[in-house]
Amino acid sequence: MTAEPKERDNMAEVKAVKDKYQAELLRKANVVGVAIGYREKAGQMTDQVALTVMVKKKVPLSQLDAKDVIPPEIEGVMVDVREVGEIRALS
Repeated sequence: MTAEPKERDNMAEVKAVKDKYQAELLRKANVVGVAIGYREKAGQMTDQVALTVMVKKKVPLSQLDAKDVIPPEIEGVMVDVREVGEIRALS
């Protein structure tokens, strides 16, 4: 099954934003990965493609330095922050 044209355009837009901002996002405290995925809202997967930022642990905004806050969107692309824990390579 192939993506519809609009979805492909949206995917290309999200990929361009990921490529442009990945290094900057990975420098933020607690961030362990950046990917493209479907946005999750209220525990349910949606059909909205988003930039997914993976963090060790979600913490309240009040406990983050301003430089470590992940914006809710970047260049019009929704950002979905997901708690994934520590990521380690398996040997």
